[in-house]
Amino acid sequence: MSKGRLEAFTDGVIAIIITIMVLELKVPHGVDLAALQDSVPVFLAYVLSFVNVAIFWNNHHHMLHATERVDGRVLWANLFLLFWLSLVPFVIRWMDEAGITALPAAAYGVVLGMSAVGYTTLQAAIVACNGRSSKLAAAVGSDFKGKFSLFLYVVAVPLAFVSPWIAVGIYIAVALFWLVPDPRIETMAKP
Repeated sequence: MSKGRLEAFTDGVIAIIITIMVLELKVPHGVDLAALQDSVPVFLAYVLSFVNVAIFWNNHHHMLHATERVDGRVLWANLFLLFWLSLVPFVIRWMDEAGITALPAAAYGVVLGMSAVGYTTLQAAIVACNGRSSKLAAAVGSDFKGKFSLFLYVVAVPLAFVSPWIAVGIYIAVALFWLVPDPRIETMAKP
């Protein structure tokens, strides 16, 4: 499989994930601003989730442009990443039904954290396929940003049982940390 097909497949799956997320939003029953009040928490969870999925997609795009070839390990690592991203609509729905409470907030962190593990695994598989002297390997370096993000998810998940809002704050901080595409990879992806 070419890296182009891998990227096109990933684009399609992520488009479906985003579509499912927006379809899960409930339309308010009233016609005034008060009717929107109950929808604010799940709408904010949707915005955070959209931003997170967009960050993964954006960095995935740049990573693949810095990639020359893919193999079976890369394909499976990509599917592992997509599996975890595909669970984002589920945890948003759970938070909509249960509110911003401990277990759904922790589950949200597990899904984001495992998505980060999936991205890191994909990155490692691409480096293994393309070699330690590849553009991606040089761009990633020690990957402090990725490791620090995983650390924050590991901290946030148990904190959700102390205060779900602290965990959500950490999830927002990680998203802000990654909002600008990783310049190491973006620069290396340019022809």
